[in-house]
Amino acid sequence: MTRAHHQRTSYQPAPGFEHVHHHWDGRAHTWVVQILPGEFYATSGDEVIATVLGSCVSTCIRDARSGYGGMNHFLLPDDPKSDTRGDALRYGCFAVERLLNDVLKHGADRDDLEIKVFGGARVIASLSDIGRSNVAFVHDYLHDERLSIVAQDVGGDCARRVRYHPRSGKVLVKQLPIREAAKVGDEEREFRRRLKNEATAGEVELF
Repeated sequence: MTRAHHQRTSYQPAPGFEHVHHHWDGRAHTWVVQILPGEFYATSGDEVIATVLGSCVSTCIRDARSGYGGMNHFLLPDDPKSDTRGDALRYGCFAVERLLNDVLKHGADRDDLEIKVFGGARVIASLSDIGRSNVAFVHDYLHDERLSIVAQDVGGDCARRVRYHPRSGKVLVKQLPIREAAKVGDEEREFRRRLKNEATAGEVELF
């Protein structure tokens, strides 16, 4: 049995993240965990975390000493309702704190944290620049926590496909063609529309 075949047949998602989509990448010979808006994934395993970002932002945080780390994907900076349900992770104010606390809970020292930030593009020129707001939020949050960003690729007008390997800290970023970027922008706009509708519905009491 080859090493790649053994890895493919013996893979187990990190505890607590069994619901997150994962697949085997035969070309790269690795398991890839695909996260969506409102999700995060953290692991000490030899796997890659991937996502696609338009105006959304992903924060990658790892313990450089142990190799334990993860990545989140948030859609908006703040939740005006202060909603702490599971789906609140689509807001940066919860997503970054949750990932940071998870890495620290697994024994990381704050001095050993390695932080990288990606996304925040303006993929739909006719809309307000939510990407800039997302980037500003994560910068302010990390500044307040006295944590430094060691690398970032943010802003601009291109969507990004990001692959992060927490064990090594290596990140691969691919800027997407205009057609794919437009599709990502449309999907994010629809997601924001649903959030707005949910917020409005939450203000109505049914009896």
